[in-house]
Amino acid sequence: SSNMVKAIVTDIEGTTTSVSFVYDVLFPYARDHLPGYVTKHASDPEVIYQLEEIEKEVGRKLNQQQAIKKLIEWMDEDRKITPLKKIQGLIWEDGYNNRSFTGHIYDDVPPNLQRWHDMNILLYVYSSGSIKAQKLLFCNTIYGDLTGYFTDFFDTTTGNKRECKSYQRITAVVGCDAKDILFLSDLQQELDAAAAAGLKTILVNRDGQVEHGDTDMVKNFDEIHID
Repeated sequence: SSNMVKAIVTDIEGTTTSVSFVYDVLFPYARDHLPGYVTKHASDPEVIYQLEEIEKEVGRKLNQQQAIKKLIEWMDEDRKITPLKKIQGLIWEDGYNNRSFTGHIYDDVPPNLQRWHDMNILLYVYSSGSIKAQKLLFCNTIYGDLTGYFTDFFDTTTGNKRECKSYQRITAVVGCDAKDILFLSDLQQELDAAAAAGLKTILVNRDGQVEHGDTDMVKNFDEIHID
């Protein structure tokens, strides 16, 4: 039963936000603008730092063109590598700021964030996109800035979303029992990892495509009943 839910942790892609927004809008924008962005901002401390992180990842020195090539390669492979995610975040910030796009959020999400917030449930986000990218998306939606609903944001710096240990770390930060935390995702492997850490889980199966095991399942946030 979900009567003791004190905190809800939600995934983004496929859960609060359409996967197509990420893959058809955000990723192509970052890919198109990456070479120009890195070249233009090559002397920014943040970009310098991320380029050093890329060199650590590949284990050798890279010139600017090699670094750009490596980033594009990782993007095309959809790799969850932190410096790539950080640079994508910087480029998306430009895109949101110049109104190239608005963060997509399913229309059932804001009223339910409001409802849970009113019930004094702590709300968190856990996504493989960087925390910066998560905040940008929730800050720039057609429903306005939704970041105020969330207590905190987690990304891959907390760990892989398919590993139990990541959810143990999140539980420690949230500061209540694992069984009082509900995790929402569209991916069964993530839900399995969360369940292994003792969290409650619900599969958000928006398009009805997901094969699932014994996890509770809903089509949208309106179907999530918390007493």
